Amino acid sequence: MFMNWDFILRIFIAGILGGIIGIEREYRSKEAGLRTHFLVGLGSALFMILSHSGFGAILAEGSTNISLDPSRIASQVVTGIGFIGTGIIIFQKHVVRGLTTAAGLWVTAAIGMTCGSGMYFIALSATVMVLACLEMLYLLLRKFGKRNISLTLSSPSRKSIRLMIDAMRVEDMEINSYEVREEKPADSARFVVTMEVKMKGDRYEPRIIEFINRFDDIDIDKME
Repeated sequence: MFMNWDFILRIFIAGILGGIIGIEREYRSKEAGLRTHFLVGLGSALFMILSHSGFGAILAEGSTNISLDPSRIASQVVTGIGFIGTGIIIFQKHVVRGLTTAAGLWVTAAIGMTCGSGMYFIALSATVMVLACLEMLYLLLRKFGKRNISLTLSSPSRKSIRLMIDAMRVEDMEINSYEVREEKPADSARFVVTMEVKMKGDRYEPRIIEFINRFDDIDIDKME
């Protein structure tokens, strides 16, 4: 009975530690958030417990034809998390998104497996390190790194769009890709441009808005 409560404590702590990482990811509006990380942490701990303690009754029978490799299920957990991580990573318009979140799920699984083995202090230490890495990296990149921004703009003039793109290059806004299409509503034609822009610094929104406002006939439809 005591062993069962010990196992419940392990999966509970694994779920909580995974959920803490998930809260940070959800706060940053990433693809996998609290629930995903909680389930990955809890599930990994459960698989780890099953791996090293789930076949005790079979081994107790004393059959010489049965051998146990406690690492077998654990290794399959690592492979399975790779499939989940692959589903999160997106390659869109020459920009890769979701790598950090996928790596976060991978390390969350490792933390869950560590809890499943009863090594709580190591699991807690790893969680603290992951959170410190994510937050410090976010602050450093926001301050000194470059950020990918998706823009959707519209204008009644294709020439205005060309002038804007030329001005962006002068302003050191790195354009990864852009696409211009013509829409023809009932009243008049309008050109819509979707683009991926890379910018330095943490004040990209005011800078982009101020930049676009220089062009009277160009409107910002979407920015993310």
